[in-house]
Amino acid sequence: MLQRGLNWAAATLVGAFGFVWTGVVMFAAVETSTWTWIGQVSFGAFLTCWAFYKVSLLARRTKPSFVPRHRRVRARA
Repeated sequence: MLQRGLNWAAATLVGAFGFVWTGVVMFAAVETSTWTWIGQVSFGAFLTCWAFYKVSLLARRTKPSFVPRHRRVRARA
């Protein structure tokens, strides 16, 4: 339970950091070259997309990890 909460916190923080990173590059870094700007924006987009991907994995319902090995053990519903 704690691990799942920490995973949610990490994905949220990375997504917010990627969003802020992109905002800072777009509005504050005016004197940089175009290639530097493109690289920084792509890095921010990568972080944000990674966070959305992890959130989509966390939002899915997890399957129970218990699998019976023989007939006398019944799987939990």
